[in-house]
Amino acid sequence: MIKYIVMGLRGFFLLAAKIWSFICYCFKRQARAIIQHQTVKYECIPLSPLSKHRLSMLKRKILVLDLDETLIHSHHDGVLRQTVKPGTPPDFVLKVNIDRHPVRFFVHKRPHVDYFLDVVSQWYDLVVFTASMEIYGAAVADKLDNNRGILKRRYYRQHCQLMQGSYTKQLTEICKDLSSIFILDNSPVAYKNYPDNAIPIKSWFSEPTDISLLCLLPMLDALRFCHDVRSVLSRNLHLHKTV
Repeated sequence: MIKYIVMGLRGFFLLAAKIWSFICYCFKRQARAIIQHQTVKYECIPLSPLSKHRLSMLKRKILVLDLDETLIHSHHDGVLRQTVKPGTPPDFVLKVNIDRHPVRFFVHKRPHVDYFLDVVSQWYDLVVFTASMEIYGAAVADKLDNNRGILKRRYYRQHCQLMQGSYTKQLTEICKDLSSIFILDNSPVAYKNYPDNAIPIKSWFSEPTDISLLCLLPMLDALRFCHDVRSVLSRNLHLHKTV
């Protein structure tokens, strides 16, 4: 009799522990969502007739977006980096096969990335360029796109150049006209051949109050009116040394 009581209590506590873990998981996700929405969004003011005319005279520019540590951060089964606090819930989980082995990636989206993509997709043609493998990068891009059709053009590791053990990204593979293309990337090595066509951004891992993407919106709003993006971005070379 006592044995059955003990087994019953053990089952009860196991069930209670699972329920509590689920409640904590939901609470953390909701708390993170609330923190993101507390920040004031960028106010997109309608263009004046003169601004619309000026913009119509310019070629629509291309914004190239890196993924890892720029728009998202991820870790896979068995690897929990110190930059991600244990118990931090991912925004989504990817299951992919790498070398015939199933691997799960736990992906965390940088704060405000969905809003950022919504806004900049109205201003630029967006291109994903990641040094990650295609099977992983394509799955992440699909999640970020979320059936909006704004991240259709994609480039992966096979499109990079391996130089001294690091992958560099060739923007001319995307567009020959360097006056109308630039990249947002956390790694200076990735755009070392195109410093005048790059916007550096601090690497992101798990900070829930990060607003780096929001802070870029005013500059990106103005940059689309430039005839040549290099005339502006070449003035920020000092930033490439500090990121």
